[in-house]
Amino acid sequence: MQVTMTVNDVEVTREIEARLLLVHFLRDVLGLTGTHWGCDTSNCGTCVVWLDGEPVKSCTVLAAMAGGHQVRTVEGLAKGAELDPVQQGFMQCHGLQCGFCTPGMMMTARALLDRNPDPSETEIREAISGQICRCTGYATIVRSVRWAAVAEAQAAAQVTETTESSEAGEIDNAGQPAEAVA
Repeated sequence: MQVTMTVNDVEVTREIEARLLLVHFLRDVLGLTGTHWGCDTSNCGTCVVWLDGEPVKSCTVLAAMAGGHQVRTVEGLAKGAELDPVQQGFMQCHGLQCGFCTPGMMMTARALLDRNPDPSETEIREAISGQICRCTGYATIVRSVRWAAVAEAQAAAQVTETTESSEAGEIDNAGQPAEAVA
């Protein structure tokens, strides 16, 4: 059967077997190996991707069911060479050790921050509760998500401050203080 879906903002059409799981479609057909394949029973969460903006365990979704939908994988988090704040947080706070659970954790964390930009430790732990990490004990993962939340809040505050300063005539179009340009 033929299936067409949008993966990381690119429309793809492929011939597949009707029983092919989304995780295998992404990894084996499209070569997007950032999505890991763990348990095939939806217990570990290493295979989390987004389907129409919602985290799903791709080992429980047939590729055919994703036809006509938007899929985002961990490869789609970065914007060009700029890492997503969640990816940066995992680097800054050592939120990974072996790295096997990391892509699924990052996708779940990004979805959480999109819904709740300032989650508590309890909310973070609840969001990732459907995923298993056997290395970190979760403390560094929680710190990584908090780091991303704080980094995004600081970036948003800086943009607001720059916009307000620009509107007040304090900053020129190139982002330089007006007195430095004169």
